Amino acid sequence: MAKATQEQTAYKPEAHDVEAERNPAEATGAASNATARRENDRRRHDRVMEAVVESKNMQEAYRRVVKNKGAPGVDGMTVDDLGGYLKTEWTHIRKELLEGTYKPGAVRKVEIPKPNGGTRQLGIPTVADRLIQQAIHQALEPIFDPDFSSHSYGFRRGRSAHDAVKKARDYVEAGRRWVVDIDLEKFFDRVNHDILMSRVVRGIADKRLLKLIRRYLQAGIMVSGIETARTEGTPQGSPLSPLLSNIMLDDLDKELERRGHAFCRYADDCNIYVASEKAGIRVMASITRFLAEGLKLRVNAEKSAVDRPWNLKYLGYSMTNEHKPRLKPAEKSVERLKANLKAAFRMGRGRSISRTIAIISPILRGWCQYFKLARVKQIFELLDGWIRRKLRCLLWIQWKRPKRRYINLMERGLDDDTAKRSAGNGHGSWWNAGASHMNKAFPKKYFDSCGLVSLLDLILSF
Repeated sequence: MAKATQEQTAYKPEAHDVEAERNPAEATGAASNATARRENDRRRHDRVMEAVVESKNMQEAYRRVVKNKGAPGVDGMTVDDLGGYLKTEWTHIRKELLEGTYKPGAVRKVEIPKPNGGTRQLGIPTVADRLIQQAIHQALEPIFDPDFSSHSYGFRRGRSAHDAVKKARDYVEAGRRWVVDIDLEKFFDRVNHDILMSRVVRGIADKRLLKLIRRYLQAGIMVSGIETARTEGTPQGSPLSPLLSNIMLDDLDKELERRGHAFCRYADDCNIYVASEKAGIRVMASITRFLAEGLKLRVNAEKSAVDRPWNLKYLGYSMTNEHKPRLKPAEKSVERLKANLKAAFRMGRGRSISRTIAIISPILRGWCQYFKLARVKQIFELLDGWIRRKLRCLLWIQWKRPKRRYINLMERGLDDDTAKRSAGNGHGSWWNAGASHMNKAFPKKYFDSCGLVSLLDLILSF
């Protein structure tokens, strides 16, 4: 990046602007709070494009895009090619951005399976557009984020899914033992562009940037070489989409706060905690109506529910039905882990046990790190036992013939009679993996010595 000039310096609000934002009515006299806020925003944020292309902001955006890697867009350019491309093209791109004439490329459509069935549509921008969107995100975040609700946890600096889950548990412990679980139907595919842009205008008045954001929203989707126009939605895969989703759903947050509800929202996943089923049904109906009329968003009736929190999952977690509920991995989260491990175990038939353990260990560590808030030990004990049994099953399959099984069981310390009877018992590999002879031959300490991660030991260490 070229050295920043005075014109490129990031815009920073003056001290009196900050005070005016905190108390707009006092700062503008007779003007209403809303009017004062709009006037103040326009005074502060009408030259945001300069902050976008400022050298330090672009360097940080470049660092993040390269770190995140990701697949190439429709032009085939990879993150490794980006540096060389910018050396020759950045001056021209920067000029177009400042003049408001830059036109984004189409996005590449990718569909990935959802855990619960169906597919999720991703829109992969070109690497150059990912860089610009990341720079826009970084410039807009300090403008919008301070006004976001404290109940919003998704895609925000210093906030996480763990914070949302802990808050949800606190609500239930405080007596709100019914939850309104709202699932927005294809939220990222159905966002209304006009409504979204009307929310963006609340924070910025730079027409160049507003026009560019609109162009990114309307960028065509390329499928099999054919570009299709887009009239709604902000597909996942774009660095800007997470911030735009929070801007869009901030109206929902503010409405729930106005009504005095206890809630947690992580992106489009919103749970509202109430004291009774009757209140939950009423809230579900009124919020469904608010979303449809105010934001043109539809609630998926099949996936939404009013139920007890221990019957539902939130961000992969569930909780116990106790006065002081304990967090635990939801059943579907456990099933998803097993499905991921089964794929590794199937490939393990032609590998050594040590190699298979090395492959699954990062999966186990990552899963346990996410579920470190869980306080129900039995789930982790059962999973540990299931994993060890799968590994014993692999060993039994690899041995193939009774003679080889007999020799290996003898080598693992079984007496001759037990090894002979076990090797030729005629049962299948799964049965043998759970039988006493394989448990004795390959106890937990054996797998510990091979480097197998114990989920229970790991969760107790947090």
